[in-house]
Amino acid sequence: MHILLMAPPQGGGTIGTLVSFLPLVLIFIVFYFFMMRPQMKKQKEQEAFKSTLQKGDMIITIGGIHGKIADMRENQTYLLLEIESGQKMRIERSSVSSEATQAAYPKKA
Repeated sequence: MHILLMAPPQGGGTIGTLVSFLPLVLIFIVFYFFMMRPQMKKQKEQEAFKSTLQKGDMIITIGGIHGKIADMRENQTYLLLEIESGQKMRIERSSVSSEATQAAYPKKA
């Protein structure tokens, strides 16, 4: 009985290793540019929109409630929303839908 021992391939080991990781690196790059980067950009736009809100602005919440900002303070996480016929409700700032608000009530530049 003969045992045949094979030596590992010589030369090109580093290049072979890099080539084997290339698909993984390409998948990460595609994932970043098509998923992570647009999401971060959208989040920055939402934060910029929420920072420009002022008393008297018409807004729409994520739940679909339309109203006018009656009161808001910088150090609080909520704002007072005036809805139909003078009724007011307190909502979280994070519940303001920037996309729906900008579509329904575009600001005049």
